[in-house]
Amino acid sequence: MSQQADADVDADADRRKYEFRRVIEELEDYNGSGTQLVTIYVPEEKRLSNIVAHVTQEHSEASNIKSKSTRTNVQDALTSIKDRLRYYDNPPENGMVLFSGAVDSGGGQTEMVTRVLESPPDPVQSFRYHCDSAFLTEPLEGMLADKGLFGLVVLDRREANVGWLRGKRVEPVKSASSLVPGKQRKGGQSAQRFARLRLEAIDNFYQEVAGMANDLFVPERHEIDGILVGGPSPTKDEFLDGDYLHHELRDLVVDKFDVAYTDESGLHDLVDAAQDALADQEVMKDKAQMEEFFEELHRGEKATYGFAQTRQNLMMGSVDRLLLSEDLRSDVVVYECPEGHEEYETVDPRHDDPDHRCAECGEDAEAVDREDAVEHLMTLADQRGTETKFISTDFEKGEQLMDAFGGVAGILRYATGV
Repeated sequence: MSQQADADVDADADRRKYEFRRVIEELEDYNGSGTQLVTIYVPEEKRLSNIVAHVTQEHSEASNIKSKSTRTNVQDALTSIKDRLRYYDNPPENGMVLFSGAVDSGGGQTEMVTRVLESPPDPVQSFRYHCDSAFLTEPLEGMLADKGLFGLVVLDRREANVGWLRGKRVEPVKSASSLVPGKQRKGGQSAQRFARLRLEAIDNFYQEVAGMANDLFVPERHEIDGILVGGPSPTKDEFLDGDYLHHELRDLVVDKFDVAYTDESGLHDLVDAAQDALADQEVMKDKAQMEEFFEELHRGEKATYGFAQTRQNLMMGSVDRLLLSEDLRSDVVVYECPEGHEEYETVDPRHDDPDHRCAECGEDAEAVDREDAVEHLMTLADQRGTETKFISTDFEKGEQLMDAFGGVAGILRYATGV
């Protein structure tokens, strides 16, 4: 597959992941009384006729619910799900999840909501029927978790830390300090005896570090993508060459890397030092994008940021890559004044359209359209051949994209002066 084709596949996956996340967030906001919100997980291989039969049986059994309102709401939800299932001959790829129920709409009122989530990022593993006061979304949230799991070990002869790299997140777990004496022996000890005691202390410490790593990594050995080991030379070399690690873990060691610090910060340094080894992992892709953005920002020519400026550059077709924070949640409102001037303003999705005065003529402007800001920017990017990248906030520069630049930035094809 060509590099451009790979980029298109990644962009489509990022878009679907974003849309999927927004649906989950919407579902999590719904609440119902009692156990009247129905969730059904349907694996791809499940026969829909069996699902329909199950829903029909649940509808019949719901007649035994004592509360009239709960009984009516549950049966209405099941009827709605059954109606939706008629549109399918078979479950779609990776299966589907159906949600239906009477949700609180304020003022003691309810409204019936029905959603069908087709083809989630990972396959639905098993059939599940769930009734509660909230929709069951936890299995879907697990599908959105960052992929990639690496074990991390940093050590010198003074201390060691082990932890995980889960997707983009470094998680320190265990640490140890050594009892290895310094190179200068105390008076009264022969050089030979001191050297022997020191080697024994080093060996004991390496065994302790290996014990921590084995306890942490061995239970997850079938899920780990690799193990990274860091520290100064010759410590890390002695540790690996000495076969201290469990034999199944030794085969998972990706490489060893020079790292100056071996406290918790050393785990982050190890990830940075292993950039080439982790080139295919999301954490390094995101970091590389933001490093390039900040380099262009420092040069002052081929970087854009903020909704208005980035949108203007998108309209001009000058944006090579659109960088959007995964945490960006905003709507864009389109305003039009009596003179026909059109302006765009971002607002909190939970708020109504604010009053707006046209910047060109000063007339009051009317809101004529409103849509999700991310969808708006992605559509412009697609129309102009611009690649869209979603950036995590799980590292410092990713946080800066959201906090300092409003979650929107871009790397330009050429300097525009905008």
